[in-house]
Amino acid sequence: MDTGCGAHAAAAARAAAVVARIEALGSEADRAGMARYGIDVERAAGVSIYELRRIAKELGRDHELALALWATGLHEARHLAGMVDDPALVDEDQMEDWVRAFDSWDLCDQTTSNLFDKTPLAYVKAREWCGREPEFEKRAGFATIAALAVQDKATGDEPFDEFLALIRREAGDGRNYVKKAVSWALRNIGKRDLALNAAAVTCAEQILADAEAGGEGARSARWVARDALCELRSDKVRRRLEARGR
Repeated sequence: MDTGCGAHAAAAARAAAVVARIEALGSEADRAGMARYGIDVERAAGVSIYELRRIAKELGRDHELALALWATGLHEARHLAGMVDDPALVDEDQMEDWVRAFDSWDLCDQTTSNLFDKTPLAYVKAREWCGREPEFEKRAGFATIAALAVQDKATGDEPFDEFLALIRREAGDGRNYVKKAVSWALRNIGKRDLALNAAAVTCAEQILADAEAGGEGARSARWVARDALCELRSDKVRRRLEARGR
């Protein structure tokens, strides 16, 4: 008896039932709202991320179900896949298959923060993706960094210091979904602790100096630096970091 095929068929059947549930919850009004925020709704039902989180909580962790949900191609089913997958069972091939399939900023951001940042390869793939050319693959690199900076409490500062060099290098990418993720990563690193706040401010100042020298990407780099400095130098951020003693 091929138990692998049986498990795959069972997961596919469960995924089909979940898709039917999602489609029943969907609405054209929500699809239109998603489209207004720049989300690709060609394969979307129109269900909120909050409702999807409720469904994910019911489903629990299930790697085979996650793979089957992703395979359906439905936008919301792919969100759920990232929510229910087991990070310990995610390998490099899966991460590469999924990152190449990103077609919306929300799917990119939710998958990186719900799943990819918790996998054993999170730091390796983040560094790699930051150098990619496709817009959403590159965004995935910086979105993963942004998630790690907030959610990985156990790792020291060294990897984040290294990420700052990537941020400086890529700050001139003028594509909207890239530059916003670059700023997001820079700001989240700078809000991690006092030492990284100082390092992130220095990085932003260096980016601004690079931009003032002119050249291709100067406008984007200037935006990234100013966007980050506005928050990282704020009294609110400083007070919070000082109160935490970090």
